[in-house]
Amino acid sequence: MAVSLLAQEVSDLCLGKPALRSLSVSATVADALSALRRSGDSHLSVWTCGDYCGGGSGGNTTNKTDVSSECRCIGKICMADVICYLAKPENLQNPAKALQQPVSLLLPKVPGLVSHLEPQASLLEAIDLIREGAQNLVIPIHNRFTRRKLTHKASSNLSLHNNREYCWLTQEDIVRYLLNSIGLFSPTPNHSIESLNIIDSDLILAVHYDDPASSALPLIAKSLLTQTSVAILDSEGRIVGEISPPALNSCEEGMAAAIATLSAGDLMACVECGGGDLPEDLMQLVKERLEERGLGAALELMEEESAMTLWSSSSSLSCSSSLSSSDDESGGSGRSGGRFGGGGHPGRAARNADAVVCHPWSSLVAVMIQALSHRVSYAWVVEEDGTLVGVVTFAGILKVFRERLKPM
Repeated sequence: MAVSLLAQEVSDLCLGKPALRSLSVSATVADALSALRRSGDSHLSVWTCGDYCGGGSGGNTTNKTDVSSECRCIGKICMADVICYLAKPENLQNPAKALQQPVSLLLPKVPGLVSHLEPQASLLEAIDLIREGAQNLVIPIHNRFTRRKLTHKASSNLSLHNNREYCWLTQEDIVRYLLNSIGLFSPTPNHSIESLNIIDSDLILAVHYDDPASSALPLIAKSLLTQTSVAILDSEGRIVGEISPPALNSCEEGMAAAIATLSAGDLMACVECGGGDLPEDLMQLVKERLEERGLGAALELMEEESAMTLWSSSSSLSCSSSLSSSDDESGGSGRSGGRFGGGGHPGRAARNADAVVCHPWSSLVAVMIQALSHRVSYAWVVEEDGTLVGVVTFAGILKVFRERLKPM
């Protein structure tokens, strides 16, 4: 284990990864929205070159190896960032003005979310950066340098900086790699997450089904930082679904209007279905409440052709009525309905958004498989009756593996 893992370079984990797409920190929110639509990527990297310094980035990058003082990635943005930004009351009043603001406003003032790392850096260095708070590591793509002169188009679409192309290395990438070498860590992977002390109750972000969706807005923003989601609970504290940033990323900017007007439960159903089969009564309710609050500009935003795909009944997305649950015997990919199901809204049949759940007695490897198979970086921890007690994150899982490697 010492020889094979400690000698591993991060460049080996980047093989086959595409060059990341980028956006200049001088771009506007509208530019970011347009780029997200065109690229089809869930996230875009935000770069600063030369002496320009984005006022909203909060220095949200570290540079452990002094990659370059010329061009540096200072953060990342996604559609969820745009939606949360537009859903703020002051921006709903004047969406057009909000869209012309600098994209740096979307970057959180939290240091270290994005870190540069050279290809020859070790796997342990990458894990240590993640334990310090990094979500994405920016790695030059090995042996793919270019001498082409940077143009605005190249910088925006090809991500050429400092005459190099870069890619993301994420927490998921590293956890997936360690899962492929899981036998080297035996017997730790078979231990329960409770015995490994990685259940975090402080990271629970939750609202109740009938709470206003607007009350979830600051929690959604926080979930982007913790790489989790917002749990939706019934009156007895049982999880019935979630509002996740990845699901928001599949929506359009018109979702900001839904956040301002719907309940948390209705927003959950709308987000997890991509808004594709939103009932007519909910659509009408959103419009009526926007008009009552004098938010005509937000209503226009929702009704624009680009935002109408949010409400189009032709969407291929659909909702599931069950929550997915880790099951040690089935390799952690089973699904559980019934006792974790059920709606919280007395007057409307509630839809339960898929949420990855496990139990305190679930094994570490089962939780890893469950999270990776659903492309999320966390799993909710529930008791047998569905009561939410905590969350397990990839950062916590990587802490376990790092401690096993510490003597090396």
